[in-house]
Amino acid sequence: MNRAGDYVDNLTGESLYRSFRPAPLPPEPALEIENRTLNLLIEANRNLAELKTASRLIVNTDLFVSMYVRKEALISSQIEGTQCTLEDVLDPGIDTNTNIDVADVINYVNATQKAMDLKQELPLCNRLIKEVHAVLMNGVRGKDKNPGEFRRSQNWIGSSNSSIKDARFVPPNVQDMIESMSALEKYINDNIEYDPLIRTALIHYQFETIHPFLDGNGRIGRLLILLYLIDQKLLSKPVIYISYFLKKNQVEYYDRISEVRRQGNYEQWIHFFLEAVNAAAIDSIKTIESMQELHNQNTIRLPSTNRRSNNIRVVFNYLEQHPIIDIGKTAKELNLSYNTVSSVVKKLTQLKILTETTNASRNRIFVYEDYLSLLREGT
Repeated sequence: MNRAGDYVDNLTGESLYRSFRPAPLPPEPALEIENRTLNLLIEANRNLAELKTASRLIVNTDLFVSMYVRKEALISSQIEGTQCTLEDVLDPGIDTNTNIDVADVINYVNATQKAMDLKQELPLCNRLIKEVHAVLMNGVRGKDKNPGEFRRSQNWIGSSNSSIKDARFVPPNVQDMIESMSALEKYINDNIEYDPLIRTALIHYQFETIHPFLDGNGRIGRLLILLYLIDQKLLSKPVIYISYFLKKNQVEYYDRISEVRRQGNYEQWIHFFLEAVNAAAIDSIKTIESMQELHNQNTIRLPSTNRRSNNIRVVFNYLEQHPIIDIGKTAKELNLSYNTVSSVVKKLTQLKILTETTNASRNRIFVYEDYLSLLREGT
């Protein structure tokens, strides 16, 4: 047995297979953190602190947060093979045009909001994880795979047509999974050994290895990173998209997790994870600063205060949450007349804040392109 766990035999004869039984956290013997990893840990903590401060200074905090959550949802879903773009997710006709890929991303956004709401009344526990999973899988691919419930059968990781015999990895059997999730819940809430960022790395690895659901484990595991960072007060809001780094380095991401299982080498995984957090924090700080600068530049360009300009500001604020709009839906959501919004959109187009992307006279689409381009990177 290496310190990450061991393989156990299940069933007998022709049906025999081996599943991985993870050792509980924290690792034994204790972690040996090299100086280069320690320096990275210090840098990542410093950049997270700067990001936390920057997120407090945003003018329209809720608007920024909603966009960050959508971007993380999109990239995390893309890691699992979901094929859609930021424009698909922000399409104003999404209520009637939703396809299964877009629905996956919308569910992730809703699951994140559900998690943030539940955290007001629950610790970061298995009940919370299950309830969030139920929202993630509601009405989409995987809806028939026990949403909101830990699996009651064996799963495995491999190509789409692989059997358990030639799987790349077989997670713990049901009994070992139940015991491992109970131990992980205890570790999340009781253990203060190691820096919180190191604990976050260990928790994500452990959850992915346990694989407690029949579907959606990767997305819930990455959401768990965000929730634990907030739980440990390293962030106050979901304003980081770690999945961007993990997607760019997807093969290495999976390889480093596998290396822990093979050799018990947690240290190399922790170093990689800290690189991901550090890169994501730096990227988020830059994006917030750029968005804030864009907001200030365009606010100055808006007409000075009168009744008409108040409507322009209302629509402009709406754009920072919905950078792709049509006039009809915008008018309905803002409780303004169609003609009022049409007039405002014309003015914002003249100011080159909005760009029309269609020539049709009905259901014309307008894009806040400068804002969208800041969010589009990595998606």
